[in-house]
Amino acid sequence: MDVDERRISSGYAKPPWIFKGSALYQIHLVKAENARAFIPKEFRLVEAFGYTLGGFFLASYDDSPAGVFDELVVIAGIVWNPPTSCAWAARVLVNSDEACHHGRKEVGLPSQVARFTKKITAVPKRKRDRAFGFLDTFGLGTTLAHPEDLVEIKVSEVDGAASAEICNIQIRSDETKVGNWMGPAIKMALPSFSGNTKYNSNLLKYSCHLHCRVRPVRPAVVSGALEDETENLSERNQTSQESLENERRLSIAVMLSKPIIALQFKCLTMQVEAPVVIYPSK
Repeated sequence: MDVDERRISSGYAKPPWIFKGSALYQIHLVKAENARAFIPKEFRLVEAFGYTLGGFFLASYDDSPAGVFDELVVIAGIVWNPPTSCAWAARVLVNSDEACHHGRKEVGLPSQVARFTKKITAVPKRKRDRAFGFLDTFGLGTTLAHPEDLVEIKVSEVDGAASAEICNIQIRSDETKVGNWMGPAIKMALPSFSGNTKYNSNLLKYSCHLHCRVRPVRPAVVSGALEDETENLSERNQTSQESLENERRLSIAVMLSKPIIALQFKCLTMQVEAPVVIYPSK
């Protein structure tokens, strides 16, 4: 969906841009062949044994230059441009026209407008799950004494009156031994490369500085319509329109890849610095 820039009055002003809310950061093992389809030829994908580290960043902002909105950043993998390695976003989905426009023009992101449909369901009490017994070290083992809530988030990309389902994300609350414990307060930086799009042709680097409470949680369960069709998607011969559709399908393939760790960010304050143009090393 192309955002009508004439209807947008940007509230972003000058950088740095501040976002506040909560987020789930989930790291996956992503097939290198799927991730490589998103990486500009100027960069090299960091991979081992046919895989790279990708995943997603699912955030809900209650205070930002664009107001209240949700965001799903699909991370294709890690790319290398000496002396730095950074994440590369395959797709950024937001339910805000203003945030979409800003991401495209100012940050060089592959942003798209999307719909986030949320539902919370009470889940019956469960017995201790031995498969996750090692998580008792962090206070994450399940017991009979505490019920859980299941949060389901359906994300659909919007294009005018039409929409295309991207994925369904199921997140279980973990209020067992940890109770209301939100984890230690930390500061961290998430550097990223971006650009090389029709909205911003430059290759860019930008940094997100996070100040938040963080704790490990159970990985969210992701499902999508392409679970049986994610093999060798990047090898198909496509027309221009089919290529755009294939980018969406490959983004879903990243979401459906194997999770290895999930981190919950609470009391999140994220400061995004202005991107700088970079010149890839040969």
